[in-house]
Amino acid sequence: MSHNSFGHLFRMTTWGESHGPAIGCVVDGCPPRIPITEEEIQLDLDRRRPGQSRFTTQRREPDQVRILSGIMQETPDGPWLTTGTPISLVIENVDQRSKDYSNIAGAYRPGHADITYDAKYGIRDHRGGGRSSARETAMRVAAGAIARKVVPGLRVRGALVQVGPHAVDRSRWHWDEVARNDFFCPDPEMVPVWTDYLDAIRKDGSSIGAVVEIVADGVPAGLGAPIYGKLDQDIASALMSINAVKGVEIGDGFATAMLRGEDNADELTIEDGRPVYLSNHAGGILGGIATGQPIVARFAVKPTSSILIPRRTVTREGEETEIVTKGRHDPCVGIRAVPVGEAMLALVLADHYLRHRGQIGA
Repeated sequence: MSHNSFGHLFRMTTWGESHGPAIGCVVDGCPPRIPITEEEIQLDLDRRRPGQSRFTTQRREPDQVRILSGIMQETPDGPWLTTGTPISLVIENVDQRSKDYSNIAGAYRPGHADITYDAKYGIRDHRGGGRSSARETAMRVAAGAIARKVVPGLRVRGALVQVGPHAVDRSRWHWDEVARNDFFCPDPEMVPVWTDYLDAIRKDGSSIGAVVEIVADGVPAGLGAPIYGKLDQDIASALMSINAVKGVEIGDGFATAMLRGEDNADELTIEDGRPVYLSNHAGGILGGIATGQPIVARFAVKPTSSILIPRRTVTREGEETEIVTKGRHDPCVGIRAVPVGEAMLALVLADHYLRHRGQIGA
């Protein structure tokens, strides 16, 4: 299987399966002398970790990361620093229940990659999907924790902004609220609404989709390149690579189709001798190049396909049948997609920062 690597100069390669003994990644191209510890990476992993509320999968994985290479202490009491060599990270799987999938080993789950993997490779891992499982995204979060430290002054934050038909009220947006609830929700008044809504979805044995918003502050103007190296192009690719993502937009995105030109174009003025934007409909990117404003991206996550409601399908032998997936699954996979989206945006920005520095020399 090819295409397990992401990035150019800052490059991440992940490995491992959902129900294998471990998952891991190698980060190559990280500059030397960047301070990083397992504890810092763990902070991000703990935000994605399963089993933290009744609204996420009850698979009990501690997601404890170990750094195997690529960092060292110059002195016994000094900080751990990257060396410029490949950084290898590993997380052991400790709560696999492959038997949960034994009854569907010969049938394709609707909405899953079972049938497409089988069509491509002639074999599929029915134990939770193997490489197609969202379990792989833990390593993206681990690599993203390193990527966050590559660009000086960068801050990447994410929030869940819509669950099913229920969207946050942006007039009540508070970033501090994101860490205070189980949903990464910036609107405190929406938390009880989502709680009741998801309780009903979960009791029905079903699932629901969501929308996640990621914002990056402190992005230097000039990152990105024209034509085929556009920053927004690579961000869209990165976010679309996340499991269950079916749509990506930058800035106002699809809403711009309803705007007039004078409403969409971000006007400029001069303050303290420097150009300043009066709005950010473009989401911090023009012509594929960062403007220096916050980069804003959103992605839509489809409903989890593994549900308790019977669905029609076919077997590998070509017989029609009915399937129910009884494993431990998220009623709304969009919740745990928030830190994954943050990681993917951080990875893109770290890569483009190094590419920009290599071309421009600054």
